[in-house]
Amino acid sequence: MAALPHLEDSEVTNPVKRIRWATHRAKGPKADHKRQSLKERLHRRIGSGEKKRDSLGKEGGPLDNGDEGSDVGSEEQDPGRRVYFNLALPAEERDEDGHPKANYARNKIRTAKYTPISFVPKNLWWQFHNIANVYFLFIIILGIFQIFGASNPALNAVPLIVILTLTAIKDAVEDWRRTVLDNELNNAPVHRLVGFSNVNTAEDTVSMWRRFKKANTRAIVWVWNSWKTKKSSKGKEKGWRERAQDELRPSLETRRASVLSHRSSYRAHGEDGIPMTPVPSPLPDQKPPTDAMNIDGQTHVVEGDQAKVSGIKTPQGQKFWGSVMNPFTTTPDKARFKKDAWKSVQVGDFVRLYNDEEIPADIVILSTSSEDGACYVETKNLDGETNLKVRSALHSTRDVKHARHCERAEFVIESEGPHSNIYSYSAVIRWQQHDTKDPNVPTYEMAEPVSINNLLLRGCQLRNTEWVLGVVVFTGEETKTMINSGITPSKRAKITKDLNWNVIYNFIILFGMCLVSGIILGVFWAKPDTSHSLFEFGSYGDNKPALDGVISFWAGVILFQNLVPISLYITLEIIRTLQAIFIYSDVHMYYEALDYPCTPKSWNISDDVGQIEYIFSDKTGTLTQNVMEFKKCTVNGVPYGEAYTEAQAGIQRRQGIDVDEEGARAREQIARDRVRMLEGIRKMHDNPYLRDEDLTFVAPDYIADLAGESGQEQKIANERFMVALALCHTVITERTPGDPPKIEFKAQSPDEAALVATARDVGFTLVGREDDRLVVNVLGEERRYTVLNTLEFNSSRKRMSAIIRMPNGKIILFCKGADSMIYSRLAPGHQRELRHTTGEHLEMFAREGLRTLCIAQREIEEEEYQEWQKDYELAANAINNREDKLEEVSDRIENDLWLLGGTAIEDRLQDGVPDAISLLGRAGIKLWVLTGDKVETAINIGFSCNLLDNGMDLIVFKVEDESLETAEAMLDKNLAIFNMTGSEGELAAAQDNHEPPAPTHAIIIDGDSLKLVLGDSLKRKFLLLCKQCRSVLCCRVSPSQKAAVVQMVKSGLDCLTLAIGDGANDVAMIQEAHVGVGIAGVEGRAAVMSSDYAIGQFRFLTRLVLVHGRWSYRRLAETIANFFYKNLVWTFSLFWYQIYTNFDCQYIFDYTYIILFNLAFTSLPVILMGVLDQDVDDKVSLAVPQLYRRGIERKEWTQPKFWMYMFDGIYQSSITFFMVYLLFSPATFNTANGQSIDDLKRMGVFIATIAVVVANFYILFNTYRWDWLMLLIVVISTLLVWFWTGIYTAFTGSAQFYKAAPEVYGSLAFWAILLVATIMCLLPRFTVKSIQKIYFPGDVDIIREQVIQGKFDYLKETDAFIPPPPEKVKSMSSSESSAAKTKPVANTHTGDDDMRPIYPPSVAPTATTHNPRSQNGSNSTDYTFRRSLETIPAHRISLDRPRPSYDRARMSMDRVRPSFEASNEFTSAALLTRMESSHSRHSQLGQQQTGHTMSRLRNAFRRPTVTREEQPDLDHPPLPQAQQ
Repeated sequence: MAALPHLEDSEVTNPVKRIRWATHRAKGPKADHKRQSLKERLHRRIGSGEKKRDSLGKEGGPLDNGDEGSDVGSEEQDPGRRVYFNLALPAEERDEDGHPKANYARNKIRTAKYTPISFVPKNLWWQFHNIANVYFLFIIILGIFQIFGASNPALNAVPLIVILTLTAIKDAVEDWRRTVLDNELNNAPVHRLVGFSNVNTAEDTVSMWRRFKKANTRAIVWVWNSWKTKKSSKGKEKGWRERAQDELRPSLETRRASVLSHRSSYRAHGEDGIPMTPVPSPLPDQKPPTDAMNIDGQTHVVEGDQAKVSGIKTPQGQKFWGSVMNPFTTTPDKARFKKDAWKSVQVGDFVRLYNDEEIPADIVILSTSSEDGACYVETKNLDGETNLKVRSALHSTRDVKHARHCERAEFVIESEGPHSNIYSYSAVIRWQQHDTKDPNVPTYEMAEPVSINNLLLRGCQLRNTEWVLGVVVFTGEETKTMINSGITPSKRAKITKDLNWNVIYNFIILFGMCLVSGIILGVFWAKPDTSHSLFEFGSYGDNKPALDGVISFWAGVILFQNLVPISLYITLEIIRTLQAIFIYSDVHMYYEALDYPCTPKSWNISDDVGQIEYIFSDKTGTLTQNVMEFKKCTVNGVPYGEAYTEAQAGIQRRQGIDVDEEGARAREQIARDRVRMLEGIRKMHDNPYLRDEDLTFVAPDYIADLAGESGQEQKIANERFMVALALCHTVITERTPGDPPKIEFKAQSPDEAALVATARDVGFTLVGREDDRLVVNVLGEERRYTVLNTLEFNSSRKRMSAIIRMPNGKIILFCKGADSMIYSRLAPGHQRELRHTTGEHLEMFAREGLRTLCIAQREIEEEEYQEWQKDYELAANAINNREDKLEEVSDRIENDLWLLGGTAIEDRLQDGVPDAISLLGRAGIKLWVLTGDKVETAINIGFSCNLLDNGMDLIVFKVEDESLETAEAMLDKNLAIFNMTGSEGELAAAQDNHEPPAPTHAIIIDGDSLKLVLGDSLKRKFLLLCKQCRSVLCCRVSPSQKAAVVQMVKSGLDCLTLAIGDGANDVAMIQEAHVGVGIAGVEGRAAVMSSDYAIGQFRFLTRLVLVHGRWSYRRLAETIANFFYKNLVWTFSLFWYQIYTNFDCQYIFDYTYIILFNLAFTSLPVILMGVLDQDVDDKVSLAVPQLYRRGIERKEWTQPKFWMYMFDGIYQSSITFFMVYLLFSPATFNTANGQSIDDLKRMGVFIATIAVVVANFYILFNTYRWDWLMLLIVVISTLLVWFWTGIYTAFTGSAQFYKAAPEVYGSLAFWAILLVATIMCLLPRFTVKSIQKIYFPGDVDIIREQVIQGKFDYLKETDAFIPPPPEKVKSMSSSESSAAKTKPVANTHTGDDDMRPIYPPSVAPTATTHNPRSQNGSNSTDYTFRRSLETIPAHRISLDRPRPSYDRARMSMDRVRPSFEASNEFTSAALLTRMESSHSRHSQLGQQQTGHTMSRLRNAFRRPTVTREEQPDLDHPPLPQAQQ
């Protein structure tokens, strides 16, 4: 224990021999798709070369093989860039004026659409995309000329000014939020080297336009700060305090250097000992560093360019990497690191980063605080994963640690151009190597490749690393994160786009009305025999008929302008704003854990949320919590662990079991076992590192066996298994001070952390690292294991190995990975029974939705290892094809393994995800999962969240040879299952078919294959294939591929899409979709910043879409139709009057009526309809999600509906006018004093009052929810016409209108005609609606009747977030249970249990399975084998000891066992047993047989045909063999 203090200092040291494969993607062909805006932007900034980009290759020089992993495509690209450090720019890099040719992007980014300068012109530009705004601007300009009869041109401009102003305010508020976030990011602090010459950008000049913008920004900030200062006296003090805290502290390294600057040779005095990070002042007894330094107990001596450890022999043949330092150069020694803002970072800058800081740009790592140059980054803002990734410094730059070193470093980086692939980067660093002892020795050029493992990407965070020093190669919009993010799009709702067409139709009607007016007036003025020739004193057109007709035409445009209602647009803005407020205020979408409500960020697309047909979701952090929990394992053929997973609950739910009761029983049992296990652990060993709340592996029988209750053999096996978990990993420890200290694990994969944490909980604790040794506390005994090599996991290896020298000197290789990979490498001819038993356990684990891994080991002789180590060193030091050589060498030693057991880990879903997905599916919405995770992980999650089920045929689409021909053949083969060929006609039919596909098939495709099928030649076929599948999972996809998939569906199927994610890798997808939803979770806020709606959990999406979205769409559709209707009633009433005035465009109404009709008389009812109307309430909307399908099918707003309302408006306008006309035409009505009321203005009171009453009651007819507020608003709005007429006509200022109210309203004829005309106007609508609802009811009509009948009263008593549908409330009928018992059995199988076809989960899903609903004729899973629990044979349950979880899984499996085993969806013991490790037997013959071996394995995974004669006997199943 004496070594513990030393250990705490060294615990974050990394393994010295590791293969950093963790973030590599398998190479594939280049994609052909990229956001057009990004292409244009990059083309403008950096230009396109004369030829395609010469990729540098991942590990090669500038002319190596092209970068096959890039997503950039075949477009012309920037040929690359050269970044110079402390070297003069060569002549070819300068223009004729001597300035650098290269012009790099600034590091200041902007996701906001506007700036203070561009807001007004840019916002007006976007607002005048509305054709109505352009039209009314034209009307205002037209009205300026009095010849066209406009009475008050200034008053005409008020509505347009109001709508433009309110819309601008709304847009400004939306964009201000983005601007605030941008400013926070752009002004985030970073330590940048100043006082040195950056030749790449130092000579850049600031343009006059930028100076003007900066001056405006400063002015606005000054005004804002001045206002804040005056508002609060404390503001000034706070500002000074904040500025004092933000003062740039001098570099600690600079201060230390200045202290030592009196030395004649600063370099000769051991400057490597100067710490990089701030440290406390030295104590009085401490001494400054000397030439010989004792670090971590070993003496380091400075020798030339490298610090070597004395006492450790340098391996023979180790490559000399050289150093970029020029020890003989003269430097001004003025450079120092200074805190600066992100926006000041430029290409070619030196920056240093501290632990937990975010990366400000794409940076090549020069050196780190670790001796082996490694650092750890968290990429959650980039790829959505919280696990740590390893990055390493270049070998030749690891001695560049301080500001003085940066001045002496002379090198150039030849880099590829910016592109979107976050998993690939190719560059090379070149320098002149100096002889450090003799300056007269000629220099020679050296080079070192730079790969993605040497690059820190913008947006990542530095973790578990004290410091990193690097140089900037990409900034701002040229960084990979920003390229994948794209620009913030301006989204417009689909109804708004369709509305333009309806406005155009109204324009056509308006044109016709004006044309009629012009022609008739022109003809009339051409007649010499009419009264106008006697009584008129000429016309505006000088009595020229043609000119008079033209003037009348334009006067008609002004008169009938309300036919294109500008007030509709302001009404829609008001409605959408209020809808956004209600969405924000919905407490049912409030996430208490983060104190985060549902936040609308784009207020103008709420109706689009009600028409979503496809949802594209990320997996990690969106569907799951990204929290891995170790649940079960199998060791030496014995299963351990108690768990009740959501996937298991889903299986039982489909079998008719009451999962609530079963789940409660299981959780109660698990709680009891947890207490027993903790007692057993404390009794056996008082583990100081165990925290009871952290225990996820509940297995009291494991602790009992570990104590020896089942014999010495099982005890040793359990110990060896946990030792393997504690050693085979790349985990680093993080200690929290305490007694004892709390140990947490940081890993590249959360699975790894879960495995090591479980080993800790049962007494095998990884305490830390000492150089290349792991310190493990084994049941209280501290042991040290030397890590010789670590062969890390990647997507093609599917395994990870660690070669360990045990305390007894033996060399053991521990290997963990996918079961298919481990089983194929087991020692042939051994452990036959163990293989079978372990495979069967893994089969059950996988059925429960758990992620399974196999654990194996191998003892290696010393001679064999030393020989292998030589080959390994040669491969590790190779520059070209390094990865392929390392994989070849690693594959050679990972053979002849001995199986130890398997593990099962649960990636916990977010609360309510399975129910949410099921609810969305019942609503007719198709959910696609687009994830960067591997295929196996996505499949497991698919089963856990009920996205996949056992009745589906899984089509795994993987093109092995990456050829278009193979991809097309696979598409044709799978399309043939659905009797399709992928033709244009089929696509056209698919666009009109919105029915969800049958739940018979699901497709899983990886990123490399996706690149092929997204090409123009295959995209249509792939889209049609996906449309036939209930579920689609795209795995290993890049952010730009996610956006490409969304764009394919959006444009190909002409449907509305929604994308939801939580990380920066989802931003492109979120912006591409019609509606983007960001989750404000643990993955950062990048997705939230670019989204249209932000929520706290995935389950809130159901309420956002099915409740608020459906309401918004239906409300707006009804609002728009009613708005067109009421304006048509008003405008055509004017038009009918023109018949009797020879169309001279005279007003029958007082002008105040024209202004107030849309402003006061009829505005509030239609607004209230658009904000508060409900056909059914929120709980019924969730209980009956099928109501949402009208939105998918877009039935609420259609052209037939528009024209029906238009014709209804024309009909009612004719009744409104002609009823009054017929009233006055045959008779004369006088008041009591004998005055006439048949003049123009008083007749207008009749018509206007009828039109207002009819319009308001018509809106009430079309409103579903008649509450007190709606009735009150309708009554008040209607009475306003009486109120205004009475008030206005009481004053003489009303001129001709004086006393009109008492005269008209005192006439009995007015009330009679009002009653009759109102009834005649509304009767047809009332009749049609009555017939429709009685004889042709829609879905919502039926549900509303059921609500009145009380069938949904149970919803008042439930508080469930997703209420159950009515049929779920009733208990299952006994007839259904009996039917399940007597259901005929088919597709069964008899015979030897070892010969049944069973398959590993990592390779199992294929298109060869059978579903009785499918058409491929194969044999697969169905649920004809469901039987009640009472019929399960008791002997299938383990009898040796209580294993509730094991028995639960066994029972679930027995219920569908025969058909399940005829499928190939999960692990299978018999197949894994029969494999006999063919890979191991042939591995010694040479790598040339690898392809043949793997083809044999693939053939083994194919399901043999199962005939009727092979059906198993369900009533007499074979007894399980005794476990060895």
